[in-house]
Amino acid sequence: MSIADPGSVAPLAADSAARLTSPPRPPYWPSASTALLTDRYELTMLQAALADGTAERHCLFEVFTRRLPPGRRYGVLAGTGRVLEALASFRFSTEELDWLRSQDVVDERTLEFLADYRFTGSITGYPEGEVFFPQSPVMTVEGTFAEAVLLETLVLSILNYDSAVASAASRMTSAAVERPCLEMGARRAHEQAAVAAARAAVVGGFAGTSNLEAGRRYGLTTIGTAAHAFTLLHDDEESAFASQVASLGPGTTLLVDTYDVRKGVQNAVRAAGGRLGAVRLDSGDLGVLAVEVRRQLDSLGAHDTKITVTSDLDEYAIASLAAAPVDSYGVGTSLVTGSGAPTCGMVYKLVARADSSGVLQPVAKASTAKTSTGGRKCAARRYDVDGRAVEEVVVTGDDLAVQEWEPDDGDLRRLQVPLVVDGAVDSRWVGSYGVQNAAHRHREARAELPRGARRLSAGDPAIPTVVHTLP
Repeated sequence: MSIADPGSVAPLAADSAARLTSPPRPPYWPSASTALLTDRYELTMLQAALADGTAERHCLFEVFTRRLPPGRRYGVLAGTGRVLEALASFRFSTEELDWLRSQDVVDERTLEFLADYRFTGSITGYPEGEVFFPQSPVMTVEGTFAEAVLLETLVLSILNYDSAVASAASRMTSAAVERPCLEMGARRAHEQAAVAAARAAVVGGFAGTSNLEAGRRYGLTTIGTAAHAFTLLHDDEESAFASQVASLGPGTTLLVDTYDVRKGVQNAVRAAGGRLGAVRLDSGDLGVLAVEVRRQLDSLGAHDTKITVTSDLDEYAIASLAAAPVDSYGVGTSLVTGSGAPTCGMVYKLVARADSSGVLQPVAKASTAKTSTGGRKCAARRYDVDGRAVEEVVVTGDDLAVQEWEPDDGDLRRLQVPLVVDGAVDSRWVGSYGVQNAAHRHREARAELPRGARRLSAGDPAIPTVVHTLP
């Protein structure tokens, strides 16, 4: 048999074909449980705490970031709803327990605890979509050490990524002003991260996504028509456009830069009978091309045909097209990678724990450059007479006093809301309704920022964070 002679290749035996189409089952399939989406040391800490009697101590863990990414003026909290959804499936089934046992990760006593694990504590935090700044207590997890410590990695992996995407999305939609931005970055991300990114993009102001699973799971608007491959499939551009219009209607969007843009626009308008919905530009000098295409469309009587642009856009490219006759932007790679800031640097720190007598005591890490403030926090935002935010106020001190603290004047707005109470998740923050709430919260929060906060140039946080200690 010769490699150069494919005709000499013998057909596969029946059993070989079966092996190709039905691979042997690996010992462990991906699980629906989120319990092992964590680091080993969460479980080994639990084992030691169970052994020494501290596992049941009442604890407060706080999520915050010490600093914003360089040059950023604000962050956008996203992923809260996904954390709450993941909490429901944070369960150790027989399959997870058997694997932990086989790998000798923890002892039998710890496995028995994990078998019955349910989070029965409480979680408070900023509502999803809210803006945040250094030291903002965006989430507080309260419960026993055993219950709360296990959630660290899961919480951080979701909030850090989703907030990075939402923060980038906010910068992009801010630069776009009233023109819609459309998410199309699935092919540049892990397949599950792509779903999370689409959701976070909508929280940050995007109008829709190309990702169908994100659309199904979260009720997002899905967009997309055809790629260059569809044009190249046909004998010529005219037949490709005619086929697309016949299938999707004249309101479709035709990609006009596979060959010659000017001729592509002519073919597109001819195929749609002058009622073409939009043309898409995916290469070249988009600003110059948009002007030329707009002029050509108008000359052909296609005054209502819109222009959408794609091709490695970020917030700076979008801002540079502000004066161009562009109607919408499609963004991929820069969005799903946080546009240069792929994480928010959020941490999950123990800030208070009960002592041996059961009294809650503040605790804090004192390492250089990684300091934190111990104790329970309340957060509020101060506004000027024009309704613009001027200060992030973080209140700490005596635990009971902080719990009972209420703003004493009308220019402060409390920021934290209950998310989980005694193990029960508030349904306002999950599913498609949660995404809508988050997008609405972000529109309002961003509108409250001081003038200049939405500039893309590097600068300090839009407002300072002030820590107020109660007696």
